[in-house]
Amino acid sequence: TAPDGYRASRSYSVASAPDGSAEIEVTVERLEGGEVSMFLHDVVVVGDEIEVRGPIGGWFVWGGDTPAVLVGGGSGVVPLMAMLRLARRTGRSGLVRLVVSVRSPDDLYYADELPGPEATIVYSRRAPAGVDRPAGRIGPADIEPAIVADATAYVCGSSGFANAASRLLVDQDVPVERIRAERFGPTG
Repeated sequence: TAPDGYRASRSYSVASAPDGSAEIEVTVERLEGGEVSMFLHDVVVVGDEIEVRGPIGGWFVWGGDTPAVLVGGGSGVVPLMAMLRLARRTGRSGLVRLVVSVRSPDDLYYADELPGPEATIVYSRRAPAGVDRPAGRIGPADIEPAIVADATAYVCGSSGFANAASRLLVDQDVPVERIRAERFGPTG
C-alpha cells in the first residue's frame, strides 16, 4: 500500500528452504513496465515494510522426508527450488528428482545453483551448445527417468504447462492422487 492509499497485489512463491529463521526468500523477475516487480527491484530497500499474506489459492508442501518428483516450467521452478534446497541441505537429495523446462539458457532461474545429479533441464526453444537433447517441449522421455517408486509429484508452472506435465506423469503411471499442482497465470 502506497502512502496515498494505492494498493497493488501480486503472488510470489517462497524460494528458500525452511530453516527456522524469520527470513524468507522470494524470487521476483523484473519485468520492464511491471508495476510491482520494478518497485521491488528498484525502490524497496532493506528496512522497508511490505504487506504479505498467504498462502492463497493452490499450493503444496513437502516435508523433506519422502520421495518427490518435481516438474517445473519457467518460473514454476521457484517453489520447487525451495524443496531441492531443503533436500540438499539435509543430505536427502536422493529423495528428489527435478525436471525443469525453460525456453532457453537465458531463462533458467538459479542457473548457477540448480545443476546437479537430481536436476534435469529441458530447453524448449533454444538449447545451449553441447547439450545432447534438442530443444523441444517436455515429453515422456524427460519425465520417465525422474519417476521414483512411491513418490509424490509436485508440478508448478502456467496452467497449460501444469496440465501437460500432469498428463505426462499420469501416462508414466503416477497415480493422480500423488500429483500436486500449483498453477499460475496472468494477474489480469
